[in-house]
Amino acid sequence: MNNKLIIEIHSFSFKKSGIPKDNSGNGGGFVFDCRALPNPGRFDEYRTFTGLDRPVIDFLKNEAAVGSFLENVIKIIDQTVENYLQRGFSHLMVNFGCTGGQHRSVYSAEFTKSHLESTFPVQVILEHDMANFWNR
Repeated sequence: MNNKLIIEIHSFSFKKSGIPKDNSGNGGGFVFDCRALPNPGRFDEYRTFTGLDRPVIDFLKNEAAVGSFLENVIKIIDQTVENYLQRGFSHLMVNFGCTGGQHRSVYSAEFTKSHLESTFPVQVILEHDMANFWNR
């Protein structure tokens, strides 16, 4: 039996797919709205990239609003993870949404995954809902 806390992280498009369903039976988790962040998708040079690509990563890393947003998100998630670990919970779901589910939400999900894996004894499952991006 795996006693680790499993944290599911999803990036998604509010416009195309909506908030991912929690299939754990626990009913929910966090939904963070990245649409207020600077959008690299508004610039031609970033449109064909995703939050997994260096040009988009560099763009978002250099935006103060993104750093501030993620700092606040991490504080909230860390507090919950610490509590869940103490209480022996088995599952937490964290969702990041943006308009297209391609740039900001993907970057935020990746950043959060990296942070959690380096900070806590947890298992992180990451899923990007970029089907609409890959199928065009």
